[in-house]
Amino acid sequence: MTTVFKSPLDMKDKVGEVLGTSDWLKIDQERINLFAEATGDHQWIHVDPVKAKDGPFGTCIAHGYLTLSLVNLFLPDIVDVQGIKMGVNYGCDKVRFPNTVKVGSRVRGVGELVQVEEVKGGIQSTVRVTVEVEGEDRPACVVDTISRYYPE
Repeated sequence: MTTVFKSPLDMKDKVGEVLGTSDWLKIDQERINLFAEATGDHQWIHVDPVKAKDGPFGTCIAHGYLTLSLVNLFLPDIVDVQGIKMGVNYGCDKVRFPNTVKVGSRVRGVGELVQVEEVKGGIQSTVRVTVEVEGEDRPACVVDTISRYYPE
């Protein structure tokens, strides 16, 4: 489910509403290893399946920042803002990692529009993205993402 806005100005009417849900994404060891390589974070709980089997989670887990980075992958499935010449990521607020993502798990993003305000030349929106882990009660990540949209 994706919410489509014909203009960023239309977003003001949807504050407080769930905008959409992304598709499920399986987190495999290859993705975790590639993230470790890109960031230099090779901690054994992420990249050593043999040692991680006897660790606190019973298997490798995704990096918290890998989970956070997936929000950018999920956002186009959650919201589609049209009638713009440009949209940019402006930042994030209130990032939390209440749960782990074990290798082999599936995750998805659910977005709620929490704020919309006018900024010079455009609209700034805050979407709270909750990264759910299939079969788990607690989400892996909750983050308020801030985007700016500049109308055509």
